[in-house]
Amino acid sequence: MRALVLVDLQYDFCPGGALAVPRGDETIAVAQRLLPHFETVIATQDWHPREHGSFAANNPGTAPGQVVDLHGLPQVLWPVHCVQGTRGAELHDALPKERLVVFRKGTDATVDSYSGFFDNGHRNATGLGAWLEEKGVRQLYVLGLATDYCVKFTVLDARELGLDVWLVEDGCRAVDLAPGDGERAIAEMRAAGATIVHSGTIAP
Repeated sequence: MRALVLVDLQYDFCPGGALAVPRGDETIAVAQRLLPHFETVIATQDWHPREHGSFAANNPGTAPGQVVDLHGLPQVLWPVHCVQGTRGAELHDALPKERLVVFRKGTDATVDSYSGFFDNGHRNATGLGAWLEEKGVRQLYVLGLATDYCVKFTVLDARELGLDVWLVEDGCRAVDLAPGDGERAIAEMRAAGATIVHSGTIAP
């Protein structure tokens, strides 16, 4: 059994958002084209408390893009984004909410959660892995934002859990804090066993 996984298709990651990914809104059309091909559609959702430790604003004297130690883990600092209950944290309105099984992440202020499966320290799970096992889903088609962070770590964790993964490359966009981060992330996912595909090759 297979599922489509939409990673963090939220307003704060789209143009005009607090942490806009360049051309991030282009992923929405790819998601819309693929939705009819899948009975099971999962969406991950960044859902941060305002006091989250990954926000540069909560670390005096720092700026977005800096790396600090956050409770024993290296942490890139970000602008305040995807705060619980704000418009920026909402999943894009073009997505059919009634069809989505949503898993929220980043709810613990002390640790970030790029992956849809675990926090960055693998200390706590989101419940996605257990849900997939219960439903008998073994194949994931993954797209979303951003290639070099939440998409990458979702894919890597899925592979660690023994799931088959197809990365829908044209449905992803990268932050690229350093030039080439997106391309390196794709290479890392491929090396971990993910198959890189274009949305046009995916059949119902």
